[in-house]
Amino acid sequence: MIETQTTENKENLDVIEAIAHLRQLTQVNLQNHWHYCQENLDISQVNHFPNGDLGHNWPIAELNEKAHIAWSAKKEVIWLTQTIAIPPDLQGYPLAGFSLRLALLWWAEDAQVFANGELLQSGDLFDCNVRILVSQTVVPGEKITLTLRLVSPGHDPGALVRSQLIYQPADPQEIDPGFVADELTILWKYLQNYAPDSQELIHLFKQQIHLINWSAVHHRETFNQSLGLIRENLRSLLSQIPNIPHKISLLSHAHLDMAWLWPISETWTAAQRTFTSVLNLMKEFPDLTFGHSTAALYEWIETHRPDLFLAIQKQVKAGRWEILAGLWVEPELNIISGESIVRQLLYGQRYCLAKFGQLAPVAWLPDTFGFCWQLPQLLTQGGIQYFVTQKLRWNDTTEFPYSLFWWESPDGSRIFSLMSAPIGKDIQPVEMAEYAMDWQQKTGINHALWLPGVGDHGGGPTREMLEVAEKWQYSPFIPQLDCTTSEAYLQQLSQEKISKNLPIWQNELYLEFHRGCYTTYGRQKQWNRRCERLLYEAELFSSLAQIIGDLPYPKAELETAWKQVLFNQFHDILPGSSIPEVYEEVNQSWQKAERVAKNILDRALKAILHQIDLPQPPRVDAKLIVIFNSLNWSRSEVLAVDLTTISAAGKSWKVYDRAGEEVRSQLTENSLLFYAADISSIGYNTFWLVGDINPDIPDSVNQPVGAKHSRMNLPDQVKTYLRECFAPTNFDKNNQDLPLILENDLLRVIVDPETGNLQSIFDKVNQREILSDAGNKLQAFQDSGQYWDAWNIDPNYAEHPLNPPVLKAILWEEYGPIQWRLRVIRELENSEFVQDYILQIHSPILKIATSVDWQTPHMMVKAAFPLNVTADMATYEMPCGAIARSTNPQTPAEKAQWEVPGLHWADLTENMPKMPKIASETVAHQEEKDTYGVSLLNDCKYGYDAQPNQLRLTLLRGSTWPDPNADFYHHKFTYGIYPHGGSWQQAKTVRRGYEFNQPLLVQLFDHFPELHSPISEKKLPSKVSFLDLSAENLILMAFKPTEDNYEAKQWILRCYECHGQATEIQLESDLGLKIDGSVDLLEQATPSVNLDIFPWQVRTFRIV
Repeated sequence: MIETQTTENKENLDVIEAIAHLRQLTQVNLQNHWHYCQENLDISQVNHFPNGDLGHNWPIAELNEKAHIAWSAKKEVIWLTQTIAIPPDLQGYPLAGFSLRLALLWWAEDAQVFANGELLQSGDLFDCNVRILVSQTVVPGEKITLTLRLVSPGHDPGALVRSQLIYQPADPQEIDPGFVADELTILWKYLQNYAPDSQELIHLFKQQIHLINWSAVHHRETFNQSLGLIRENLRSLLSQIPNIPHKISLLSHAHLDMAWLWPISETWTAAQRTFTSVLNLMKEFPDLTFGHSTAALYEWIETHRPDLFLAIQKQVKAGRWEILAGLWVEPELNIISGESIVRQLLYGQRYCLAKFGQLAPVAWLPDTFGFCWQLPQLLTQGGIQYFVTQKLRWNDTTEFPYSLFWWESPDGSRIFSLMSAPIGKDIQPVEMAEYAMDWQQKTGINHALWLPGVGDHGGGPTREMLEVAEKWQYSPFIPQLDCTTSEAYLQQLSQEKISKNLPIWQNELYLEFHRGCYTTYGRQKQWNRRCERLLYEAELFSSLAQIIGDLPYPKAELETAWKQVLFNQFHDILPGSSIPEVYEEVNQSWQKAERVAKNILDRALKAILHQIDLPQPPRVDAKLIVIFNSLNWSRSEVLAVDLTTISAAGKSWKVYDRAGEEVRSQLTENSLLFYAADISSIGYNTFWLVGDINPDIPDSVNQPVGAKHSRMNLPDQVKTYLRECFAPTNFDKNNQDLPLILENDLLRVIVDPETGNLQSIFDKVNQREILSDAGNKLQAFQDSGQYWDAWNIDPNYAEHPLNPPVLKAILWEEYGPIQWRLRVIRELENSEFVQDYILQIHSPILKIATSVDWQTPHMMVKAAFPLNVTADMATYEMPCGAIARSTNPQTPAEKAQWEVPGLHWADLTENMPKMPKIASETVAHQEEKDTYGVSLLNDCKYGYDAQPNQLRLTLLRGSTWPDPNADFYHHKFTYGIYPHGGSWQQAKTVRRGYEFNQPLLVQLFDHFPELHSPISEKKLPSKVSFLDLSAENLILMAFKPTEDNYEAKQWILRCYECHGQATEIQLESDLGLKIDGSVDLLEQATPSVNLDIFPWQVRTFRIV
């Protein structure tokens, strides 16, 4: 048996050697023969060396262990040159009359290829795999000097990965030994994969290999005849191999990032170049089909290149150009809001319908860094039928288990989903056949889809690719090649019986890679969160102002602002993974969107104010305060009235409610704090600000260590309490013995005077200490060594902790009766963290307002909260819902989720009742236990990790590529800790998260005679609720006019169910608004007429 196996191995080796020998008849490896110089020369200098040397006095470049020619990073130049003499034959095989191509693969930021000093082709990091025609017909003895100028990337060493000469017959009908070698390789792989036990078929194949007439290699025609005979014989063998793939459909593609390692302005140039190239190739190759995404890109082409756009429209109509632009851009889809995803679809699909006469049925998202679980629901409601990505092929830990599957959202919505072939590929028949085999073995489907075309920086298919494809169409050994669209391909698959038996994926599509993108470049995340909020508020109150006072709705302004935000959500912009020039452009558009939204919001609020019939002020000189609530529930909150905008000198200020009763308040350095209670759902309440002359205000009330002198309007009993609890006014700042305590009616918080950490958070309502160890511990780690610096956190970062922060100072800023604020200043490496612990009256949340002067590269900082709760699952907010992830991972896929995304909050709750994973799932009766938890809120952060008894929020990273200064600036953000009895649903954590991010809006009027004047048309009382959805588990996403007729008296109301519990919407409105039907995300009527809302469902209604 051993002898048999040895013989079989020898025969297999003979097959491999024979195929390699065939390739050597027309192909030459050049890697070992390049001379190099690392001076930054001009080609004219290279061409004019003394005695015509052309650089051959340069040393020979050495190969590394990968057989690459490598050189250092940071845009270093290397020149490579060698002179080839065309031989009469290779291995005896005559070459006369053949064409010559140079095949290169490089890793270089810039590349130029010369032959005899003439530029043949240029390329870059993305157009890096080329086959260049050097000579149409070679002449034996001819000398050709090949020269390469390569520039290494700024972030990575450069490399010439592969260099090869390929001789090909000029007559396409003539047999090419290299072509036959590829055919034999494919057939050999078929046998190994589909008939490994069929000794008869394998023996027949090996017999044919042995029939190659090597003795006739010097006689091309005779030798080729032997190859032709073998091919014919092997065709019959091919028909005996069971279940081999029978078709590969081609959809040419050019992935074009809207920005990345180039500025946005360059994207437009790349798009024009790519689209022009494709349109020209379509004239030469009548079967060519091409697909491209991104409605924003088409809109730019329409505006700036109408001629090009018209040509695209014609090819779309002809069915050869597929519009894959159902979303405005290919966005980041873990950290944007649910409404942002809706707008990506709304504006993308409306554009497709308006300009191309059709909706885009395919969500084409090949490069987005993971996908939130609610995406199937949102896509299907947005007219999308199919979802395509390939990004999970990048996983660093596990292989995603399915290539074709149904992806199901928590509400039960499903979308037909494809994990496609990789993008940016060449027409490489062996690689294509291998992919088709892998696809067939995973899916049982004999028809695969291949996506050829240069990508990332555009490019698309090349003439060389298409010529190779044409040649291989006549080979029987590769699956049949044709051109198609993704829609046609997916439609065929979805209609086959196999679609009924596909696996169902009921979870997010988590990318086990690029985990740093939840945190990198915090300013971008902050801009995004802020603009999402402002656009929501601007639309909401502009719509209400239109209803109340006929204020014209600023549709064009808002749509432009939305599109700016949507563009900036592109998957290489918002994650923080672009070059500095991109952010110079992007920051301006963020600011413009913010400015537009603020102005529109301000106009709308003023228009509403003019419709309020104000109550009698407590004094003639009283100043009006109107508090607006943009959330769909009544809420109470501590507010600050900015006193710097009014004449405040020499006055003591008080706040009165609309009934004339004084409201408890606290005077700080520049503002007056007061507790605004019961502000109506999507409504407002009115208050009055009154100033008294010559008040008796103490300069300070017994402030502890390092106290900042504040002016406070405190009741006598509070002053007495503070004197008893703390130290006298003239306290010695070196005395650290006094307790650092913040306390209200719900929480008692103690700060450690040695570290500035939280020593204790005691829940007075539930009589529980929530911390098991020091809380808000700033944990720093070395985070370096990753090639994808901005994208990836070092998987082993926990093994590289840095020194804890050094406490610099603790000082009181404010305390009681409305707000306590204790400042802690710490230094971590060379970055300063200033954190204010803030506790407000009646608030169950301890806020931590943070200001950081970040100066530390390749450091990551997390805020850790070890807790006296233990839970197997942590829950995180995601767009339009929540997702539970394991804190005690068991499977490799669970262990790979060591850093995860969340929106406003994460929660750890012990004895959490089991929730259905999806709406249709039922859960058995569970024994009631004491349920208790802690939520961690934030106002602009997205990266979390959790253990059974710990929550951590990732605050900052220090990546330096591709933007060397990404996070090196002054940061301001706030997070908060929220202990609660019961589950996160019972504690209304979702509402607390929205309140944390959307504070009440304060409008102060110093002079308002026009508001006092008696106007008979005034319609509104001094307190109003414009909209109330009644159910506590519904979140308003949008209220706006309809898109098609925004001047009519019809509006759109969108909401989602946030607790995983069915409910019913009951619209209550002081304006008499009513629900008039259900629509989808594109505002088209749906069959549903009921008001029921299923668990996790997004519903959109038409309002009249």
